[in-house]
Amino acid sequence: MELLPDGVSAQSFNAAIAAIRGIVGAEWVIVDETPLSSYRDAYSPLPDGSLLPSAAVAPDGVEQVQQILKVVNDHKIPIWTIGTGRNFAYGGPAPRKSGYVMLDLKRMNRVLEVNEKYGYALVEPGVSYMQLYQHLQKMGSKLWIDAAAPAWGGVIGNALEHGAGYTPYGDHFMMQCGMEVVLADGTVVRTGQGALQGSKHWQVSKHALGPHVDGLFTQSNFGVVTKMGIWLMHEPPGYKPFMITVPKEDDLERLIDIARPLKINQLIPNGVVAVDLLWEVSAKATRRHYYDGKGPLPVSVRNKIMADHDLGMWNFYGALYGPPPMMENTWKVIEAAFRQIPGAKFYFDRKDDPAWSYRAQLMRGVPNMTEFSIMNWVGGGGHINFSPMSAPDGKEAMAQYRAIEKRCHEYGFDYIGEFVIGWRDMHHILMIMFDRADEDQRKKAYDLFALLIDEAAELGFGEYRTHLAFMDQIAKTYNYNDHALWDVHHRLKDALDPNGVLSPGKMGIWPKGLRGTAATAPPKA
Repeated sequence: MELLPDGVSAQSFNAAIAAIRGIVGAEWVIVDETPLSSYRDAYSPLPDGSLLPSAAVAPDGVEQVQQILKVVNDHKIPIWTIGTGRNFAYGGPAPRKSGYVMLDLKRMNRVLEVNEKYGYALVEPGVSYMQLYQHLQKMGSKLWIDAAAPAWGGVIGNALEHGAGYTPYGDHFMMQCGMEVVLADGTVVRTGQGALQGSKHWQVSKHALGPHVDGLFTQSNFGVVTKMGIWLMHEPPGYKPFMITVPKEDDLERLIDIARPLKINQLIPNGVVAVDLLWEVSAKATRRHYYDGKGPLPVSVRNKIMADHDLGMWNFYGALYGPPPMMENTWKVIEAAFRQIPGAKFYFDRKDDPAWSYRAQLMRGVPNMTEFSIMNWVGGGGHINFSPMSAPDGKEAMAQYRAIEKRCHEYGFDYIGEFVIGWRDMHHILMIMFDRADEDQRKKAYDLFALLIDEAAELGFGEYRTHLAFMDQIAKTYNYNDHALWDVHHRLKDALDPNGVLSPGKMGIWPKGLRGTAATAPPKA
């Protein structure tokens, strides 16, 4: 029996699919089970068969998106929008609930404009980082992109998910300028200067008359973003990547405290990372090379890994940009600061080290796929990211690290994580890796994640993005004044999408008829 959206009859569903075929062509509507399986989360902590779509449609432009929205509104069919569908560790291309129709924007993959003078590109949602990079290379551009890792992610999708990168342009939403959005009723809205018919500077200034609304379309279900401007970095006259290793776990506190003023004052201008030992070594080794037992790695094994690969318990990456004399003077300040940590080592090159190579490439805007090799650490493919926020403060970093490490070990997992300092904020990204074929491991990964959400909230730390299975739970932790923020989200949802067809449940934002019902209960491991 075919899968149907909740509350939609087979007759209504089939009528809608027939109408959508007439809009985009039969080849761009998928209803068969085998091709639809590509819209599953292959790395999920949920059982196989969870979160599967009833159909998928791939429009080729704004007009087709508008026409599709009319059909799904007429038939009250929920759709789930994706760009490249590569939001792995957070749900990938899967829908929030089984039965949704996928609105797959992969055919809308055009780089519409590149402006070398002002340093920006205008792209559609199917454009990946690698595609934009290759487009710039082909045209001989001297502009740098800021890529997430890995390279197959979408430029628009990552910015809308509050993603981060590793050059001075690492805050991707901060670097967007001007959106085109199709609302649920088919209205096309352009933000910023794009609201001026015939605007000359849509991608130059975020500001127009009235309030900014761009943020309403990040991590939300209020509209379908069909175009976005992204600022690009002009190639600097010099580039100096560096790596600093420190030998002890407790060195994390001093590492972050030393980095903070250097980051806030922009002596280190890019998005820097403090990467733990196992994340770092996973680019070139697997767990079974060192240990075939169960549970977290013993300290003796961790020490051997550190010695074998000339790594630290924490490995700090940053870069300098600009005229070489300026970089050299700045480096003297940075080096003197970090030499306060006993045993700190400094590197400007590490030959035949794939981890160094891919970090050095990312910090100069060259996308690559090396980080995906982390999946080989335990095998079995399962992984999910827990991502709490904090300030770039050493004590806060250590509090998070120790609390999370303890829980990871209790559930039988290695701690594998990194701290990414943007400016005054810090992302802590824990990678929970497990063998999906091992039912016990998969369930423990789910249970660990659910526990970490509540414990982080009790400590005052909230997550900035999450996997599909945990959106409602995390939304509930943002509970100031009886969840006033989510009340605002729901008022907006009711006004902009009264039929509730756009990505119901995205980040805990549900249509009025589904709020607090059994239909919104989170999936179980």
